Order: sequence, then C-alpha cells, then structure tokens
Amino acid sequence: MEATGRTVLYVCSVLGILTGVNSEFIHVPTLRHHGIEGKSLLLSVETRFPLDEVEIQGTWSHTRPSGTRTTLVTFTKDATITDMMYRNNLLFREPNVSLLIQKLNQDDEGDYHLSLNIEFHNKTGLVIKEERTVHVTVDVPVSTPVIDKNPSNAVVEDKANVTWTCSVERGTRVVFQWLRDNVALGPSERYYYSQDKSTLLISPVRKEDKGTYCCVASNAVSWGQHSRLVELNVYYGPYNLEVNSDHGLRTGEVFTINPGELVYFECQADSNPPNSYIWISKSRNSTQVINEGPRLEVRSYRLAQAEEYMCRAFNNVTQKQDEAQFTLLVASLGTGKEREKQTAEGSSVSPLAAIIVCCLFVIGSMLLFFLRRSCHPKRVLMSIYNRPLSEQKRPHRSGHMDATEDFGIYEFVSIPGKMESAQASCRSLARLESVQDMHTTIYDVIRHVPETPSHSLLK
Repeated sequence: MEATGRTVLYVCSVLGILTGVNSEFIHVPTLRHHGIEGKSLLLSVETRFPLDEVEIQGTWSHTRPSGTRTTLVTFTKDATITDMMYRNNLLFREPNVSLLIQKLNQDDEGDYHLSLNIEFHNKTGLVIKEERTVHVTVDVPVSTPVIDKNPSNAVVEDKANVTWTCSVERGTRVVFQWLRDNVALGPSERYYYSQDKSTLLISPVRKEDKGTYCCVASNAVSWGQHSRLVELNVYYGPYNLEVNSDHGLRTGEVFTINPGELVYFECQADSNPPNSYIWISKSRNSTQVINEGPRLEVRSYRLAQAEEYMCRAFNNVTQKQDEAQFTLLVASLGTGKEREKQTAEGSSVSPLAAIIVCCLFVIGSMLLFFLRRSCHPKRVLMSIYNRPLSEQKRPHRSGHMDATEDFGIYEFVSIPGKMESAQASCRSLARLESVQDMHTTIYDVIRHVPETPSHSLLK
C-alpha cells in the first residue's frame, strides 16, 4: 500500500511538471499579513508530503519596500543557517517550513519569499520546486483622535467658512472619516477634503451644516477610534414664515371671524437666533406698527371693514427678514358647536317630516274614499226623485215663484225605468256633482228679465 501511494504521488508530480499544473505540495493560508509593531507574526506554511520520505532544501528571503533583498534563513531537513543580523528576531525550526518573526518593527515590512526544493527518496534526479511570496505590513495602532474647529464660535450662513482638523498622536496609515449627528458625511460641492481626509473645509456654511461633528480614525490593525463631539452652531433664517390662528375660518390668506369674537394670531419662522416680530396694520391706505412679539390680539368689534395685516420677522444676526400678509373679515359664522347642533337637528327633523307627510296622505286618501262612498251623486238624485212632490217643490222665501230666481243652469236627467219627467229644483241640482253613469245634458239658459216686471204675466 505504501509503495502504491508513493507511486501515485510520483506520477502526479510528473504530470504536474509536464502539464504546468501546480500540485500544491505546500500551502500558505495567508499571503498578506497586517502586523502590529512590537508583536510577533507567524508566516505559516503547510506541507502536503511525508517529510520522512523526501529531502528538502529551501530559503526564506526578505525584500524591503526600497528593493533591498536579504536572505534570512537557509535550511534543509536536518540543518538551518540563519543570518546573524536576524537570528535574535527570527525563529525557524526544521523540518517545519514556517517562519516566526518574534518582534515586528517598521524595518520588517516588505515581501517574504519562500523557495523550496523537494526530492523524493528512490527517485534520484527528480526535484520539485515550490515558491511562495507573503506580503507583510507593520502598523502602529491608532490613538484617540483629536478634533479642532476654526473658527471656534458660531458662524453666519452664507458668510463664513469652517475648517475641521482631525489628528492622532500614534498610528500609521490612518484613514479618517467625518460624521455629523452620527451619520457619515456624503459628498457635497461645499465640502473640501485633504488627501488623507484629516482636514475638512466647509465653504460656505449653510443652515443644514449645523449639528454635532466628530471624526473617526482607523487603520489595518485598529478599529475606528472616535473623537469627542464638537457642536457647530450656525446662525440662519428667517425661513418658512407663517401666520396661524385657532379661531375663525381660514381661506388662503383670508381669515373670517364672528362678530364680537376675540382672535389671537401666532407668527412663526425657522430662525437661529430667534426672530424679533412686529405686526403692521395696512388699513385706510396707511401702515402703522400695532404690536411687537410673535402674538397678536384682535377684537372684531373694532373692525368696521376688512383690514389687512402683516407680520414681519427679523433676524438681528443674519440681518435678514421675511413678511407674511393676511386679511381679516368679520362675518357671522357661528361657533363650531352651533354648526354641529344645527346639523344634528336637521338630520333628526327630516325623517319626522317624512313620516308626517305620509300619514297626512294616507288620512286624506281614506277621507276621500269614504266621502265618495257616502255622497255618491246617483244616490242623491234617487233620494230626490223618491221624495213626495210636496217636498220636491217648495215655495221661495217670498212665498211665490219668482222668475228672477229661475235664472241659471238647468240639467235634465234621464233615469232608466222612469218615463215621466220630473223637474228638480235648480238650486238643488246645482250642488250635485256630475253623474258619470247617467246620460246628462246641460243647457245654459240666459233669460232676459225686464227692469219692470209686468203684472199681467204674474196673473
């Protein structure tokens, strides 16, 4: 079995040499090391062949960043020769191929090159060559950074510049980063950095630059070290000036209030330091300052007509100002509670009114129905014709028939079953409704009545 394994290894080695494929007889886990000054560093190498079946010969050499190359160790499986300049700082134990640097310093930076020749027993003449290069950097851990701001006092926007500086007492290859309110600063046309970003210039300063700043310093062997926090105070404004009120009704720049109502207006703007405010009345083609401060009180009974007002905000440091105008009208609006009450009453009355109308309609329909059944015209006529003649024909108030009383409309009714004609009173028939199931003919009789009635006609 051992002979078979050696044969396979030999065949693989030959194929690797002929085809140019790396057979990986050695393996270096890390080809780049970040060492810490004053600490040890192991350049580990793993061998993938049985040491008792081979002969090895190799060297470790060091090439500095300047290009100077020095052979550190020459070794075989049984012997080691270390450069006398480095024997107190290097440790190499055969047959292990790894190299230990016991105490790093800045001179230890550079590339470490391993060259190894491998010859297998009973295969005289076949030598396998392996080479690896490991890059080593030596850094000093970063100390806590110190931040500085110039100028140290508050600045005015659009008029001043601010220079930030971050520095460390110890540390190599330090990378700096700037934070505002614990958020990394993004790129800006107003931000100017030095090459290593240790200096930041903000020119010009704006409102959005205010906040708490700090710098973070780090390198390959140190986690980010934060500086103390430094506040940047920026004087700005006024911005976003607004006039508001909790009373009345607002439509755009017009406030409408109820007669006799007391109204308060608030004037607010974003500014640092806080603004000074004045209120100006612009009624009757004249302007006058009526109040100072952010609050204005107006009594509506003093307003004879619509009046215009203006709030003016002024920043004493930035020397900037802003104005907001509005119009005040007096009209009967009612309070919010009254409007809600009216709405509630209207919604409760509407269903009641509908119920009443429906009830009246039903009652009226029923009365009309019973009236038609109880006062049918046919029944009235039948009752008239069935009465005795003495009852049908009654004298007038004067005791005799007066011709003038006969003026009017006569109606002749033909009743089935009765051939004889019957004459009904003109007044009685005039009160009857038209009979739909009878044949009725109506004549308009216009009779000339002489101004002096003749006695012979009365005889």
